[in-house]
Amino acid sequence: MKNIYSLKKIISLFAISFLFFSCSSVHDPKDVYSDIDYTQEDARKEERKRILDLLEKNPVQALWRACLLADKETISDCEKSVEEEFNKAVQKSDWYNARRIQKSLVTLDSPLSEKLSKSLSELESLSMKNVPGLNGEKSAEAKKVSSYISGTVTIWVDKGIRVERGMGFADRVIGSGFFISKDGYIVTNHHVISDLVDKKSEGYSRLYIKLAEDSDTRIPAKVIGYDPQIDLALLKTEVDAPYIFSLGSSSDLDVGDKIYAIGSPVGLERTLTSGIVSATDRKLFTLGSVMQIDAAVNSGNSGGPCIDEKGRVQAIVFAGILQYEGLNFAIPVEYLKQTLPALYAGGKVSHAWLGCYGHTKKEFGKEAGLEVQYVFPGASASRSRIVPGDLIVEADGQKITTLEDMQAVLMRNMAKSVIKIKYRRGDSDFHDADIYLGARPEHPGYNIYKGDIIAKSFVPIFGMKLLPVSTSSSKKYSIEQIIKGSVADESGFSENDPVEIRNVKLNDDNSIIYAEIYAHYRKKGYLEGVVAIGAQLDSPYYF
Repeated sequence: MKNIYSLKKIISLFAISFLFFSCSSVHDPKDVYSDIDYTQEDARKEERKRILDLLEKNPVQALWRACLLADKETISDCEKSVEEEFNKAVQKSDWYNARRIQKSLVTLDSPLSEKLSKSLSELESLSMKNVPGLNGEKSAEAKKVSSYISGTVTIWVDKGIRVERGMGFADRVIGSGFFISKDGYIVTNHHVISDLVDKKSEGYSRLYIKLAEDSDTRIPAKVIGYDPQIDLALLKTEVDAPYIFSLGSSSDLDVGDKIYAIGSPVGLERTLTSGIVSATDRKLFTLGSVMQIDAAVNSGNSGGPCIDEKGRVQAIVFAGILQYEGLNFAIPVEYLKQTLPALYAGGKVSHAWLGCYGHTKKEFGKEAGLEVQYVFPGASASRSRIVPGDLIVEADGQKITTLEDMQAVLMRNMAKSVIKIKYRRGDSDFHDADIYLGARPEHPGYNIYKGDIIAKSFVPIFGMKLLPVSTSSSKKYSIEQIIKGSVADESGFSENDPVEIRNVKLNDDNSIIYAEIYAHYRKKGYLEGVVAIGAQLDSPYYF
């Protein structure tokens, strides 16, 4: 079980922990991507060369860039490579990746899509056919609550022996899981099995499960796929599942509705607790909102099912704040349903992003779309000429009125594919753009800090847009814009404040940034002083 700390609490620790942060000098990167001028022949030649170099590594991305270049010869070369990649996927019955390729071709209006051996509709059906939890397989109707309990398991990760002060202790991780297929596919949390898949992890690790009906026998299991960003994993064990859970829809639940959590808190198998949905929109994930529940959960409950009164899984327990009774969280089942095909395909799941940062925009009191407030140079949105101020109103055929709408679209689409978006520039000027979905970095803010000038990178990181005010010093700026609700806003900064960036530090895994800023607070009569602010380098507002 992971304790959940809010961003404010993390930032409050900086005053104590900043000494453990690595220093980073305050300077702009040497090379920042600039848009390609397709009217210049030299620029076109260089881009053709880069596209052909990309072909072997990523044919779909190469084709997308060739379409942006609008060079027929380069497009033809790319289509040949894409066709080869598609045929290899079909030969392996890798319907998941074959669908990704075919959908990208359809989006790009490529004539090649009509020539391939499988249509998009056929591939959508094939890619879902055998996915556990989505293929329609069900257990007989449960007559007792004990049937639900029999469909859960205890996850046991044996890490061998941990030596402390010359003494050896059994080292293990205990979690929970539940069956979604008769042939032994199990859902749990990524953090329960992270030692088995984390490349940084060293030493011995073995994975077992214990059935609810036989808590003495440890049965070997293996990890099929895992998704660190939404904390889910799919396991497989060679047993005949005694009960299969059906996946429901969290949209059926509202605040106050009754729910039940099943798991193995502190190793106590077959434990069922009850409670209600306390909230449905807690932003503890970078890819969407999670549910807050008051059903009792403890260490070991992670990965267990959260079910409604009909026994349908509506969420997956993943965290609780142990020192606060009744403050626990669960992952909505929609996230599991959207990522199951990728988990079943195997390996680490990569989520998609455009390379943007933004918030829901309201017009006349109504949610009107997703406002782009920052675009990372060289990312897909940048190459497609999306700029700050654009308002995304449609993506992949779905109307976009909020940030959450866009997150849902990105969740159901694969990285390394192409989708179409519609955006508004100005009051009424609408445009369409084909956007390649890159793989979302582990910490988008870190990539932005390293790849863009400080004056712009501080927009998504701290919520302040800076304007250089001195040619003799690269550290002095004036605040041009403050994003409401951002770290900068909550720290008391305002537009036109003169500031000087004194120091910037990153923690060891580049997930948190800390900055020392000398400021003249305009709102406080130009009171001077050094303020330390910090931020996580990932958030729900990167998309």
